Amino acid sequence: MKYGFVRVGAAVPKLKVANCEYNAAQIVELIKKADKEYVKFLVFPELCITAYSCGDLFHQDALLKEASKQLENILENTKNTDLVAIIGIPLSLNNQLFNCAVVIQSGKILGAVPKTFIPNYSEFYEERWFATGNKALSDTINICGHNVPFGVDILFENRENSDLCFGIEICEDLWVPIPPSSYQCMYGSTLVFNTSASNELIGKYEYRRELVRQQSARCIAGYVYTSSNTNESTTDVVFGGHALISEYGSILSESQRFVDDEQLIYSEIDIQKLINDRRKNTSFMEGVVEKKYRRILFEQSESQSLALVRHVPPHPFVPSDTGNRDVRCKEIFSIQTSALAKRIKHTGLKHAVIGISGGLDSTLALLVTAKTYELLGIPADNIIAITMPGFGTTNATYTNAMELMKAMNVNIREININDACLQHFKDIGHDANIHDVTYENVQARERTQILMDLANKLGGLVIGTGDLSELALGWCTYNGDHMSMYSVNCSIPKTLVKFLVKWVAENMVDKNVKEILDRILDTPISPELLPPSAEGEINQKTEDIVGPYELHDFFLYHMIRYGASPKKIVYLAEKAFDSKYSNEEIKHWLKIFIKRFFIQQFKRSCLPDGPKVGTISLSPRGDWRMPSDAEANVWLRELD
Repeated sequence: MKYGFVRVGAAVPKLKVANCEYNAAQIVELIKKADKEYVKFLVFPELCITAYSCGDLFHQDALLKEASKQLENILENTKNTDLVAIIGIPLSLNNQLFNCAVVIQSGKILGAVPKTFIPNYSEFYEERWFATGNKALSDTINICGHNVPFGVDILFENRENSDLCFGIEICEDLWVPIPPSSYQCMYGSTLVFNTSASNELIGKYEYRRELVRQQSARCIAGYVYTSSNTNESTTDVVFGGHALISEYGSILSESQRFVDDEQLIYSEIDIQKLINDRRKNTSFMEGVVEKKYRRILFEQSESQSLALVRHVPPHPFVPSDTGNRDVRCKEIFSIQTSALAKRIKHTGLKHAVIGISGGLDSTLALLVTAKTYELLGIPADNIIAITMPGFGTTNATYTNAMELMKAMNVNIREININDACLQHFKDIGHDANIHDVTYENVQARERTQILMDLANKLGGLVIGTGDLSELALGWCTYNGDHMSMYSVNCSIPKTLVKFLVKWVAENMVDKNVKEILDRILDTPISPELLPPSAEGEINQKTEDIVGPYELHDFFLYHMIRYGASPKKIVYLAEKAFDSKYSNEEIKHWLKIFIKRFFIQQFKRSCLPDGPKVGTISLSPRGDWRMPSDAEANVWLRELD
């Protein structure tokens, strides 16, 4: 596996009912086609060698023998590939007939798994022909002259990497309250293959899709499903050829339905990600019951040149689909306002004190605060919005701040911090012409002092404006903008802040406020702690110093959410950003991210309260507990 990825596929072959020779040829063709695409695991539909809809022909010895003969042909014609294929076939054993999936590789049969749950209702009457695998009398079966493992208690495991382990269930097995795959995954299976023949009915498609997606989510697994297509018999029902590849609740690839021709879909499953989340989710193994599984070992070569076909979003915190993004923004905004409302009701404080810079973060915090006061029925005038011009404030940001506060009908205060900072420089013996970290932090702490003291005077709550990206990088002044009495943006990354402000502009405010918000969205991100340029423009752009926030948010997501290694993050970033950044640029900014993330942990160890809104939070009371003196050598060495 390259960086934990393994390519899996689902095949939907053209079939002819009871024509095993024709069906076998289609199966071989698809195996060879998949092998050329570096697919390592390929699942075929239920009973695909014979076709599912043979009816009472399953009682014909001629059909069963021909199916076994054609399985031999498949083995012979695929012996030069180490792709693992899961193929449906009827098998006779101990006076019973079983609906089975055989697992083949390099011309050999690794094992056979019989169907556990046999449907016998509505249009299904499989019990007329097949027995449940639970009633099998033997744990081996002779197929094509070889005794191979047989039973519902089999898992298939890579000899060199036990994390690459898969189980099999057949069609109906997924539709029961506790599918076999639930137990398989608790005993180590990270992949589940379902060989199916699910007919089409009104509404069944959505239900089936959700079953696959939900099972992959519950099991923290990759789930690969395929079903028979329209070439099955249409005597009473129609099959659509539905194939799906799902990973941990996300659909990675899906076939078209009602297509006459063969189909092959494939994508990569991130095994490393699945294992990482299973280890973190301590509830995952709580429901385990005692079962015994036989483990069949297999070996596979690694595809060194594997190029991901799965989509890697460059902005993982932001849904790419506009509809989903709007739903997500609405939900996040509701979480923020609900959280702040609870804190205001609990404290009984009627005033909110918030610093407005004319930048994105303080804008979002003001929008959240204004909406919260509206929901609580508190006048907007109780929001004390303060702009505090300093040495680096430009006319553009000052104008944005003033116009936004006026448009929001809040209580506006303006306090220039220049004289106070100059006095402080004098008190501590600092030359005001030296524009170093002291010069910058004095301004940030002066602003925080004003906010805190005014909140004390008015009996108010200081609303924090800093975001998740700044916390990850430590891009905040300790006990300056780092501190507040309640922080509404603390788990929202910078890339998402922008979309939230844009969503509010398009959905919640009038034309006048929208125009102001649009100008703020177009303003470069800056702390404005250094004097403007000679032209009066912003002279200190954050992304020129620490790097692009879209890269840092990408690094943050994959490192913290899934424990990805530096090498893997670079690999994913190259795919996600598609030449926007060179390999050297990605590594450069990732090194800065790692160094800052470790060095700046002390700031995250004492964060103010604030709501978690997504899967990542750096709160020391919740998701992230890290010693402030941890060293980054392991990560930096791998990156080098």
